[in-house]
Amino acid sequence: MPTSQTKGILNDIGTEELAHLEMVGAIVYQLTRDINSDIVKKSGFGDYFMNHSTGVYPANSNGMPFDALCLAVSGDPITDLNEDLAAEQKARATYDNILRLCDDPDVRDPIKFLREREIVHYQRFGECLRITQEHLDAKNFYIM
Repeated sequence: MPTSQTKGILNDIGTEELAHLEMVGAIVYQLTRDINSDIVKKSGFGDYFMNHSTGVYPANSNGMPFDALCLAVSGDPITDLNEDLAAEQKARATYDNILRLCDDPDVRDPIKFLREREIVHYQRFGECLRITQEHLDAKNFYIM
């Protein structure tokens, strides 16, 4: 990032995103800590349980494990900030979908909080984009 201000904002967002992972992990733990084999069999959770028990394994809803292929980095601050903006909207949409499917207040309340934070992150990335664009020189050269 071309400015200390944008570097600081991105550091803050990244730190908070790690806390989001911790919150989601805590939700999964609470939902599975007393799980029995009948629930596992009836829920469609069997394949996951077989491989990971109740451990939080980073995978999508289809069971596809996390890998670095989903990271979009170009090295261009404008492009990368637009990718970040899109990622926040995708996260918000995922939380919206969870809220549509879930009626458990112990899940809904933290998901609502996380959804609100994604909106704030979107706004902060937008701020970074504005600041970055203001600091570009005429040659569109980013290294300062």
